[in-house]
Amino acid sequence: MSAAPLQSQTSGVTAPTSVNSGVGEVLALFRGGRALTRAEVMTLTGLSRTTVNQRLDQLLQARLIAAAGEGSPTRGRPATRFAFHARRGVLLVADLGATGMRAAVCDLNGEIASERQRRIDITGGPDAILTLVEQEFAALLAETGTTPAQVHGIGLSVPGPVDFARGAVVNPPIMTGWDGYDIRGRFARTYDCPVQVDKDVNAMAIGEYRRNYPDAGHLLMLKLGTGIGAGVVVGGQIYRGADGAAGDIGHSQLSQPDDENQPLCRCGNIGCVEAYVGGWALMRDLQAAGRDVSSVDAAIELALSGDPVAVQITRRAGRVLGAAIAGAVSLFNPRVVVIGGQLARVEGQLFAGIREMVYRRSLPLATTRLQIVRSSLDNSAGPIGLALSVADAVFAPEAVERLITDAT
Repeated sequence: MSAAPLQSQTSGVTAPTSVNSGVGEVLALFRGGRALTRAEVMTLTGLSRTTVNQRLDQLLQARLIAAAGEGSPTRGRPATRFAFHARRGVLLVADLGATGMRAAVCDLNGEIASERQRRIDITGGPDAILTLVEQEFAALLAETGTTPAQVHGIGLSVPGPVDFARGAVVNPPIMTGWDGYDIRGRFARTYDCPVQVDKDVNAMAIGEYRRNYPDAGHLLMLKLGTGIGAGVVVGGQIYRGADGAAGDIGHSQLSQPDDENQPLCRCGNIGCVEAYVGGWALMRDLQAAGRDVSSVDAAIELALSGDPVAVQITRRAGRVLGAAIAGAVSLFNPRVVVIGGQLARVEGQLFAGIREMVYRRSLPLATTRLQIVRSSLDNSAGPIGLALSVADAVFAPEAVERLITDAT
C-alpha cells in the first residue's frame, strides 16, 4: 500500500536531520506501482531537486529502484523513469489450513512466481507441519533458482488465533501442540529475514482488499472451510482488536428457533456459528441423515449435485451464517463482504440464505451500498495477502533506512 505523500518542506514541519531520513517515504511512492521521473517525485513530495536526487541515488545504489524507461521529453532528452525493483529478492509464504497447505515464492510486489500445494493435517503439530513447510520452501527456491540469502521476508498464516506482535498461536481450538510455539525462531535457523505469522483469514482479507477493493475502505472477509473465520479491514487496515482476537465470527453463538438441542462446537461451547455452518458440521449432519460423506469436499459435491437433504442443510447453514454476518454489518458497516473458502463453491444455495438474513436484519443505511460477493482470488487470496503484508514490513520507512545504511 503506498504511503501518503511527504510533507512539503515549506509546510512548517521541522526538516529531518538524518542523511537517510525520508528515503523510505520516497520508496513508498514507487511501491504503489508507479514509474516516476525525478521531476514527478519532486512534485509529489515537495522536496528540492537536490534532496530528491540524493534520495533516488541512495535507492539506486541499494537496488531498491531501477531505471524503467523514459518519460515525457523536457528540452530535448527524455527524462528517465524509475520503478520499484520488485525482483531484487523474493518473499516466501505458506497459507496453512486445517487439511491443506499452499506455499509460494513471490516477488517483492506480492506477485506469485511459483506455488505448491499439499495435503496436511494441522493437528499433527508444529514440528511435523513446519518441516513440510521448510521442504516446500526449499523446493520453491530450487525451482526459481533462488538462494536463502535472497529471501527478504517470510509469512505464514494458520487456522487459529494469533498474537500478531509475538508471531505466536494462542490457545488454538484445532491446532494441537501449537500454543506458544516459536515459529519465528524455527525459520531464523535458515533465513536471515523478518517472519510474520497471522490468522489465515486476515491474510485473505488483505489480499482481497488490496487486489480487488482498494477504494472500499471497510471490508469483511469470510473463510468458509472446515471451520469459519473472518478478517476485518477498517479504514484500509486489518483490524486485529486489543489482543488479536477480532473477527472470530465462527465462535459467536446464535440461537436457532427450530433447534431445541444446539450442537456442540469443537471449541467446547454449544450453538456456535461454526457448529452449524463449518464443513465438519455439514459432514456431521449429512452423515446423521444417512448420506455417505467422508470429507468436506464430498459434502460440497453432494450439495452441488442437487441432493435434497444436502441442499436443505446448506440453505439452513446460509441463513445461520447470514444472521451472524448481519450483526457484523450493523456493527461496523463494511462496504464489501467477501466470501471465500471451500464452501463458497456452493454459492447458489449458500448465498441466498446469507443475503436474505443480512438484508432482513441489518439497518437499511448499512446495506444501501453493501456488496456481498464471492472471492475472485479464491485460493490465492491468502498467499497474496501474506506477501503484501510481509512486503509492507520489509519496506516500512524505518526498515528502508536500515537497508540504505547497510548498502552504504
